[in-house]
Amino acid sequence: MNLKHILSTQQFLNKNVLLDIFKKADQFEKADRRNKVPKLLRNKILSCIFYEPSTRTRLSFESAMLKLGGQVISTENAGQFSSAIKGETLEDSIRVISGYSDAIVLRHSEANAAKRAAKVSSVPIVNAGDGTGEHPTQALLDLYTIKKEIGRIDNLKIGLVGDLLHGRTIHSLIYLLSLGHAVEIFLVAPRELKLPEHYTSFLNSRAMKFSESDNLESVLPKIDVLYMTRIQKERFSSARLYERVKNSFVLNKKMLKKLGAHAIIMHPLPRVSEISPEVDDDARAAYFRQAKNGLYIRMALLSLLFKNVPPQR
Repeated sequence: MNLKHILSTQQFLNKNVLLDIFKKADQFEKADRRNKVPKLLRNKILSCIFYEPSTRTRLSFESAMLKLGGQVISTENAGQFSSAIKGETLEDSIRVISGYSDAIVLRHSEANAAKRAAKVSSVPIVNAGDGTGEHPTQALLDLYTIKKEIGRIDNLKIGLVGDLLHGRTIHSLIYLLSLGHAVEIFLVAPRELKLPEHYTSFLNSRAMKFSESDNLESVLPKIDVLYMTRIQKERFSSARLYERVKNSFVLNKKMLKKLGAHAIIMHPLPRVSEISPEVDDDARAAYFRQAKNGLYIRMALLSLLFKNVPPQR
């Protein structure tokens, strides 16, 4: 696969390509366990430019680059600790930063910011989340987790729960789920936070079976994967609305009795109150394993971005 930028999961709507990425991630995980990760990216520099907070995405990208022998320069709060606070445009910042690095991982508060950056960058741009748009590398690690945990991405029943209006991880995952055969999606959200029409139209265009509900408990016995998300306070213009919907869905130990014995529970994290800590000890709770998978998927993606770079001895 010839990757110039990673902007959307729509770039990955080829099952064979996806499985190749998963295979590469498996190889990196095994090599990491043996402390024998090939230093494919030695003398390469990755810039991590984050205008919004991040823990897992930023640190896993930085760790992935370092394990592959590369170097990292970064800013965690680019809105405050870069020339953006002086009024510099995103485009101007990217033009400058691309002169200092070999690839840029960008998180921004505005949808389509990554596409804007890609238009002016002389190096690859990786979308690490752009507002309410997409978060493609998260969705790739999510599907990878499903494949690792339950052994398939076909014949799947998945519940997507929470803030489906603003949830960029959900938006990206919707596209990837279309690669599976006989996938059924249960969309569970408060009425005010339903999945945007753009994505339901996509599901219809692919003749995918889906339903919409605001009742989590009724969905639990039917699904193989429960994908919880937080209600995103930072996306709300109305504090009153946020207060009304913030605890719409809270998964606790009692509710687990309704979930299938071989189902898994996922969450892109961070969580707030939507998964009780008492759930963490349940074998079906896969969200911390999911977060670890992000390291190896991002190693695989970085190696693809730099695949024309000869290994350094």
